[in-house]
Amino acid sequence: MDAPKVARRRSTFLAPVWIALLALAVLVAASVMFWTRATTTTIVVVRHAEKQLGTIEDPPLTPEGDERAQRLAGLFGDRTPVGAVRAIYATSTRRAEATASPLAARLGLRIIATDDAPAALARRLRREQRGSVALVVAHSNTVPQIVAALSGRGDIPPIADDDFGTIYVVTIPDVGRASVLRLHY
Repeated sequence: MDAPKVARRRSTFLAPVWIALLALAVLVAASVMFWTRATTTTIVVVRHAEKQLGTIEDPPLTPEGDERAQRLAGLFGDRTPVGAVRAIYATSTRRAEATASPLAARLGLRIIATDDAPAALARRLRREQRGSVALVVAHSNTVPQIVAALSGRGDIPPIADDDFGTIYVVTIPDVGRASVLRLHY
């Protein structure tokens, strides 16, 4: 026995409504899952501390540079679970490694040596440090390029030869644009 025509039309009429509600529920569930998994990556980029001038090709730090490296360790050497540096990258020069060493020792971390080009290093940091906090110790000619590659900004100013105290904090959310904070220590 067939159902009355009115009932058949009614269920056919409600089908698009039910499909739309189901699609909306799936969209909301996917959005909530994406939002809860979204993270923010923070990369701190600094230039190595003061180096001895005119000594050798790969000079060590001056006493002032050693003091600056200790200040850097004091700034970022907190082991608390919130906001602690989880990885330290430094170029494979004596001055960069010496700048990062006090912080690495304080946190019990190994320095990751890198000679990647700035854009390649930015991609590597985004991949390896997603959702974490990392420090990069580089050079006056590469720090602005690294910050630009991480943030997507083209207005990062160059670092002067006598400027060893600039810190860039680049915050990269999964959703939205990166932000850059420039500090001096």
